[in-house]
Amino acid sequence: MKYRQGLCFLLDGETVEVEGVNPNRTLLEFLREDKKRSGTKEGCAEGDCGACTVVVVDADASGKRLEARAVNACICLLPTIDGKELLTVESLAREELHPVQQVMLECHGSQCGFCTPGFVMSLFALYKSNEDPGRRDVDDALAGNLCRCTGYRPIIRAAKAMYEAAPATGDWISLPAGRGPASDEAEKTDRLQSLVADSPLRIEAQGRRFFAPRDSGELALLLQEHPDATLLAGGTDLALRVTKQHQDFSTLVYTGKVAELCQCEITDTHIEIGAAVSLTDAFSLIAAHYPTLGELFVRFASPPIRNAGTLGGNIANGSPIGDSMPALLVLGAEIVLCRGEESRTISLDDFYVAYQQTALRPGEFLVRILLPLPRAGQQLQSYKVSKRFDQDISAVCGAYRLELDGTRVADIRIACGGMAEVPKRARNCEQALAGAEWSESAIDAAMAAFDEDFTPISDMRAADNYRQQVCKNLLRRFYLETTSGHPQGVYTYGR
Repeated sequence: MKYRQGLCFLLDGETVEVEGVNPNRTLLEFLREDKKRSGTKEGCAEGDCGACTVVVVDADASGKRLEARAVNACICLLPTIDGKELLTVESLAREELHPVQQVMLECHGSQCGFCTPGFVMSLFALYKSNEDPGRRDVDDALAGNLCRCTGYRPIIRAAKAMYEAAPATGDWISLPAGRGPASDEAEKTDRLQSLVADSPLRIEAQGRRFFAPRDSGELALLLQEHPDATLLAGGTDLALRVTKQHQDFSTLVYTGKVAELCQCEITDTHIEIGAAVSLTDAFSLIAAHYPTLGELFVRFASPPIRNAGTLGGNIANGSPIGDSMPALLVLGAEIVLCRGEESRTISLDDFYVAYQQTALRPGEFLVRILLPLPRAGQQLQSYKVSKRFDQDISAVCGAYRLELDGTRVADIRIACGGMAEVPKRARNCEQALAGAEWSESAIDAAMAAFDEDFTPISDMRAADNYRQQVCKNLLRRFYLETTSGHPQGVYTYGR
């Protein structure tokens, strides 16, 4: 098979080929140093402030439509842009300002201007993906962008006005979602697919290597040939080791081009999600079947993080919090692991061994996540407790799944993140409730059992006794919501 040593992507409609690149280099560094695109700023170098926001355009799962998604250039490794189109704030203004830029000007959405390009790109991503966003949609689209001087009111006003400022005719970039010429979109989709159609990317430069296999067999072989290799998925966690800890990875194997890992399927019994499917797409699919988890998923990081990060990466990095883990644990998730030609399926319960240690064997990788489809009579909820509503790591995240037989507990699962060295089930609490009447007295007994399940620590996010009490209170909240007809939802505590 023929391989390419240089990555290839579109920038402002022009083909860009980059050879000899260090795979550890970020997209932000490339834009500012090589392309002199000073509109893309560095604020935090960890994907929190949004000053570096750019938009990446790629074909959707069908391969027939384009998706324009905001990502953080500061934690996006440059080779992962291969085969896609990149748009920066400079890409939007050509003969005249783009409608998004024009309304930011007219609505006074900028003061110092440092954060403004990032806001413009997040609004542009919304402009290209939602024909009629509500206030909640706008708030979510801007959840990854911080403004330190203007305040958000004029920016939100601009978000509402950008559709009114849109031209009647134009090309794909200038027109909002649903109005772009189909011929433009089809032509761009075909062009992107032709960029890298037959040539997988393999970079060997500056003593570093980067591999982007196309199928799981090639991925397995690469991990056997390079036992020291580091797997790269969305990079939202790994890139922090580059930008904050100044690590330099000698061999990176990228999962984002492996066909089997990028697919989802609904079977008669399960939701099957490939390990390289983005958090945005995975959460959308899960929430379609488990709608009570939708609020939790909206509060998971920010859209640029969810657009880049993967569900498989969130599982495999072994975080003791990992907001998706408690919900997956109570749903009875299983994961499929592969090494060479061998594969095995294990329960997510058995995957976490110790702090940031998992059951993955040398050379083994996560292929897909299996979630059972909902059963009649199930009641499910997950709650996130954090200091901020948006873009914050949980102090505690709890998930609860209940099945009743009349008024008695037929089955209950409870899992928490932020309460131990790994996300885990509250087995003693579950046992205290098994077969009991779903009642106040049973809840009181179960709350006491939490002390046997968890011994949380104190850190910058919360004290140990606060975590323990909140964890108990969330169980009582779940009880009240399942018995009193209270509206179910996920809210911030301790704000």
